[in-house]
Amino acid sequence: MSKNDPTDLTSLMNVGAAVAGYLGRADITHVDQLVGRDPFEIYETICERDAVLHDPCLLDTIMSATDQANGNPARPWWSYTPVRKQLLEQRG
Repeated sequence: MSKNDPTDLTSLMNVGAAVAGYLGRADITHVDQLVGRDPFEIYETICERDAVLHDPCLLDTIMSATDQANGNPARPWWSYTPVRKQLLEQRG
């Protein structure tokens, strides 16, 4: 697959080989597997499987990838940081 392949995770903004590797640890290998998924659930799965709490910026990146996979415009991962903080505060 290549960045020109719309099913390739690296075709999404903010997703390079490293992030695609993290997503692979959550059994996500194609863009369509992100559609309708909860980015928090994906992040938690990755953290559990790696037995480490990853940097929350990874969650921001997953949020951007799921948003784009769901048909929304591509946005930089850091634009999701305030949203993530607000959602985590609401979750308690």
